Amino acid sequence: MNLHLIRHTSLDIPSGICYGQSDVDVSANFEAECATLATKLTAIKFDAVYTSPLMRCTKLAQALNLSTVHIDERLKELHFGDWEMQAWNSIPRDVFDTWANDYANLTPPNGESFSQLHARAKSFTEEVSIHSSGKSIAVVTHGGVIRAILAEVLNMPLKGLFRIVIDHASVTHISFNDTVPSIHFVNR
Repeated sequence: MNLHLIRHTSLDIPSGICYGQSDVDVSANFEAECATLATKLTAIKFDAVYTSPLMRCTKLAQALNLSTVHIDERLKELHFGDWEMQAWNSIPRDVFDTWANDYANLTPPNGESFSQLHARAKSFTEEVSIHSSGKSIAVVTHGGVIRAILAEVLNMPLKGLFRIVIDHASVTHISFNDTVPSIHFVNR
């Protein structure tokens, strides 16, 4: 299976806002970013497309028109709970620092840990790979989910994953054709 992880385009939200699973819309640059992405994907015939149910992903999956689109809840971004739609700098520093030092295991108030997101992403990847041997699959999702899948493929600890930058409107390609998965590129 060839998995092409596509991060959604830029968003219509001021910088410095925590948005996670909030249903934020795409920016005014959507059409241009979508056209650039379509060019990156033009040589690939996709057998299926899976997307997060959040509007920034479903709009992109539909606009790219690569194949039949399947919505999967497991592809949502990290749930930041009470921090959703709050300015990062308005979160009390000591509370944020405690979470940031162990985000793999700790949750924001009423949110989820990165380990929980990782489990969702791993479950999705395992299920799709069982049914998609030899197929090309597009996944329109979020930076956190892409990082979690990369961590699984690389056998990396979850701590430190936010050091990996996943650009808006980028593609990451992983193949699962052998016993050991291979990362072909990130952020193309």
